[in-house]
Amino acid sequence: MTRTAEAGSDRRTAWLRLRRLNPKHLIILLITVILVVGEWRYSILGGYERLAAALGTCLATEAVLSRLLRGRSGSLSSAYVSGISLSLLLKPQAALLWPFWLGGFLAIASKYVIRYHDRHLWNPSNFAVGALVILAPGSVAILSHQWGNDLGTNAVIWGLGILIAGRARVLHVTVAYLVAYVSIAVLRGAITGVPVLAEIAPVTGPMYQLFIFFMITDPRTTVGTRRGRIAVAVLVAVVEGAIRLAGDAGLGWLTPLYYSPPILALFLVGPAAMWWDLRGRAAAAGAPPGARDRSAEGGKPGSVAEGEPIG
Repeated sequence: MTRTAEAGSDRRTAWLRLRRLNPKHLIILLITVILVVGEWRYSILGGYERLAAALGTCLATEAVLSRLLRGRSGSLSSAYVSGISLSLLLKPQAALLWPFWLGGFLAIASKYVIRYHDRHLWNPSNFAVGALVILAPGSVAILSHQWGNDLGTNAVIWGLGILIAGRARVLHVTVAYLVAYVSIAVLRGAITGVPVLAEIAPVTGPMYQLFIFFMITDPRTTVGTRRGRIAVAVLVAVVEGAIRLAGDAGLGWLTPLYYSPPILALFLVGPAAMWWDLRGRAAAAGAPPGARDRSAEGGKPGSVAEGEPIG
């Protein structure tokens, strides 16, 4: 066999192995890559004690609450994703660690406490970050441009993200959001006079990468139909654009939303969409809501929705 044929065979074998991997494990791989690359290239964590605080709190809270409330071990994969997300996204003042402890607790506890028809409504990381930004804006900020839109770093993250989102069958959500985001950015640029590329540039940053590949695509906190998920992704982008325009206009009463428009747009839209969807499905089926919701969580074979959630 020639070297070219051997190389082609190796690539096919690697691809088949990748396709056989559980999408939950692929998502864990992606967020770990973001963590490693971000810390290696840009020291994005701001200290490993932040990672230990967020990740440790998420894992401990998941283990304790699942044992107390469900009588079994919880999904540590979900807690792991939430802990890494919080350690990357939260940027508190000085050496504060309490936002990571509190954020980790809020993220995991929200899955057990804020429920409707036996389903949690918020993506755990989105709930924790949104709550902290609204309640303590003077102490907590959000990851923004620390990667400097570096082409090499973005190519690695976006390449893996698109591959894994496609394998997990949630790529349509990411694409719908991006199309809506770019369209609204063009419109906003025309209204404000800001160059279009400057309006679009933030979507290449690390916060948006976490947002579009983990938060907005979370199968346990998105509506049950493909068309509905696309509609919600577009609505999130529209609400985000409206928040940014309100900030341009100086509407003071919306100030808490200006600290992180995409996170807070999903914070507002996502749970409302989930509530409406679950309510409608239960009413249409005429079945006990909890039983129907549990049967609907499985999704298509090979999707991330199988088994325990990715938070």
